[in-house]
Amino acid sequence: MSSEHDQILVVDFGSQVTQLIARRIRELSVYCEIHPFNSIDASFLERFKPKGIILSGGPASVHGVEAPAAHKSLFELNVPILGICYGEQTLVQQLGGDVQASDHREFGRAFVEIKRSCSLFENIWAPGNKYEVWMSHGDRVNTIPDGFDVVGVSDASPFAIIANEEKKYFGVQFHPEVVHTPDGKKLLENFTHKICKASGDWSMASFKEEAISKIRMQVGTSRVICGLSGGVDSSVVAVLLNEAIGDQLTCVFVDHGLMRANEANEVVSLFRDHYNISLVHKDAKDLFLKIWQAWSTQSKSARLSENYLSTFLMKRQKLAAQTISLKERCILTS
Repeated sequence: MSSEHDQILVVDFGSQVTQLIARRIRELSVYCEIHPFNSIDASFLERFKPKGIILSGGPASVHGVEAPAAHKSLFELNVPILGICYGEQTLVQQLGGDVQASDHREFGRAFVEIKRSCSLFENIWAPGNKYEVWMSHGDRVNTIPDGFDVVGVSDASPFAIIANEEKKYFGVQFHPEVVHTPDGKKLLENFTHKICKASGDWSMASFKEEAISKIRMQVGTSRVICGLSGGVDSSVVAVLLNEAIGDQLTCVFVDHGLMRANEANEVVSLFRDHYNISLVHKDAKDLFLKIWQAWSTQSKSARLSENYLSTFLMKRQKLAAQTISLKERCILTS
């Protein structure tokens, strides 16, 4: 979680496009991480030390039962905050404004009219002009908290863009992270670079180098057993571990028979022959077929997961018993 680079925290309220926020920020050479709203507290923020915070959109209403909310500690950090869609609504609600249900849901292409200048769109949008954006919301802001100004409106949103320049808090009712908002990436760049003062010195290449260095420090001379499913997550972990520690790595591939035709053989060939990784192939198709046939649809997923894990752990124990003085670190990914 800690990083040598300036980092932005994306608080996830369940939007389908939250991942796009992170992608856009990283494209701007700024490191960021997405964390669920309910995983964040004061101690988390003390460790993370964000240069700025983005509150994502989400499907909920701020008036719903147990509506998601930003942890109060976020507003005690004295760092810039950008609320997007639901993120703007919870920002307003939590700081003393009012949000209400709207008779007119905005979804799709819309236009915002800029009423006054704002650091969020400095050198991008000018007062008096209208600009294309992408909306997706039902509730709308009715009154804004003290210290905020209205800087942009749309046909259905009188508070489409709001700002508290003193605190560096901003709210937009549209989605700057999607390509349907043509200037969205520029707005995010203003937020990360000009407002948050992020250095912009991060790259995926540097992330890889730092990850490899951390793995080597953590593992030392120990051996690592990695559960390999053939999916993206575990495959990336396996390749990264291989680059970091080489022969100290053994991967265990549990073949449950539920992959596409010949895909299991492709996984084995890719990691053994192409990456030259020590790979144990456990054929467990018969076991998983019995589970598939015996259990109801509702129970299958849980039972398959349980048996996948138990099969992997059994194989791990056998490998450990075969290795002299094995100090293993077990990585479970799928």
